[in-house]
Amino acid sequence: MGDPEPLQDVLARSPLLLTPAEAATVLRVGRTTIYALMKAGELRPVHIGRSCRLPRAELERYVDRLQAPPPPSPALRQRRGSQTSPHQSALFDFVHTPAQAE
Repeated sequence: MGDPEPLQDVLARSPLLLTPAEAATVLRVGRTTIYALMKAGELRPVHIGRSCRLPRAELERYVDRLQAPPPPSPALRQRRGSQTSPHQSALFDFVHTPAQAE
């Protein structure tokens, strides 16, 4: 068998713009999911005439955003002070006390 093809050669051959169906294949999701992500503003398509295409770089940006955790909001940081327990298991403690008979 021959040597594997260099990544630069593969990327040079791949199209710059992808159809929603092609983008779905690349991300391994359904085509409907791609349209939902575009409607939600998560993916920004390029329109050429009546056709809709997704730049390869846009798919890469989307995946990068998924991998990076969002920074905590300032309001959340202020509320975390003394109100939040450092042990999350305490959040699920439930003590049931039966009603006293009169």
